[in-house]
Amino acid sequence: MSAGDPVTVGVLSLHTSKETKAILNAVEDLGHDTEWLRAENTSISVTDGSPVLEPSVDVIANRMLLSNTEQPAEELGLANAFSQLLPTLNEPSAVMTAMHKLSTATALASNDIRTPDVTLALSADQLTAARERYGEEAVYKTAIGTHGGGTWKVGPDDPINAKVGNRYAFLQELVDQEGVRNRDLRVYVVGDEIVGAMYRYAPDNDWRTNVALGGTVEDATGDLPEEASEMARRAADVVGLDYAGVDLVEGDEGWFVLEVNPTAGFKGLYEATHVSPAPYIAKMAIERVGGAVDDERVADLANVLDDSRPAAQPSEMVTKNTEPAVIGYTEEVVLSGTSGSKSVLAKSDTGATRTSIDTSLAADIGAGPIKSITRIRSGSSKQSKSRPVVDVVVGVGGNQHTVTASVEDRSHMDYPVLLGRDILENYQVDVSRRIDSDAADTPEEEE
Repeated sequence: MSAGDPVTVGVLSLHTSKETKAILNAVEDLGHDTEWLRAENTSISVTDGSPVLEPSVDVIANRMLLSNTEQPAEELGLANAFSQLLPTLNEPSAVMTAMHKLSTATALASNDIRTPDVTLALSADQLTAARERYGEEAVYKTAIGTHGGGTWKVGPDDPINAKVGNRYAFLQELVDQEGVRNRDLRVYVVGDEIVGAMYRYAPDNDWRTNVALGGTVEDATGDLPEEASEMARRAADVVGLDYAGVDLVEGDEGWFVLEVNPTAGFKGLYEATHVSPAPYIAKMAIERVGGAVDDERVADLANVLDDSRPAAQPSEMVTKNTEPAVIGYTEEVVLSGTSGSKSVLAKSDTGATRTSIDTSLAADIGAGPIKSITRIRSGSSKQSKSRPVVDVVVGVGGNQHTVTASVEDRSHMDYPVLLGRDILENYQVDVSRRIDSDAADTPEEEE
């Protein structure tokens, strides 16, 4: 391939996101070709000793979202198979380290990059025994998680378990500064270049800063502390990622690296900085296989987050994306909290804004701790009631949703769980489909 020839960049992404579309569009705008590697158009074969990937590409930008899938090893293995054939940005071995927070912490600590103290134990007794090391408040997380899901702040007496659902969980030191508004720092690194940075502030009634949870953002690129800048670059390099969103937090002893995210979102960063990482990732992919890129054009494209439909989007996928998965009027769901999981029957209620769980069930699984109080109106009643709300992980049809559910006494109702629109928005509800005998509750909705 000569330097003037166009290359074909394949973006490996089985889900649909603005980040994937933006990278594909940036490659096209830089004068090169694209393929979106996903279920509708991708296969790999070994014939007469020769492996072949279809569609044909020269290089792969890995955007596989593994953290909210039930079996991430399946898709990680798929990405690994592809990487045996072609140059791959964010190689699977690096993604494996990054997606597992304990693996990330051990890699960073082994290379003298400051991280909060953590403990992961394979039994609840061992984890509970380690709790006293972390003071009055500690962070309790699933080892694999996303968008702030599977993260709790726990006190000395809050129950904890070695697993939340089917995922290991761990304790982490709470790093903060007294009298300072709760925030962290997201630094987006591509290669050895920092393309943007933002402070993320927690929303009201929460301590987590994730934009997906309602956090607000502020541009930090221009006054990025040198210590944080260097730690972000080194963290991405140590983990082995070509591009990453590195999350840091400042404590009394300086900066700490919290996570190194291989599929960090672009939305919050663009909102804060008006810079899109997509053209920089596209440039890296093109140049990885000898393609030529106009650097001025890259800088111009970075001023726009172009998530319009890319030319490489398979036509079949447009039809499929208009048909969400179907969920019945009643479903068996798995609820997970800090002390365990339980399989129960749930009722779907599209009139309810928020999922609701029974008080005793919340206690059984260790849902919580209580985050805030919300006002709920039941049925046609004009009066509302105050209910506590807690974080809980709800497994529905092989998918996991971390939601902030209200807690109430549902012992007089037919179902201990009511699924609200916070979960049902991802599905089509078929009221004729139920896994138990007919029953009816009073409809509920939140003010």
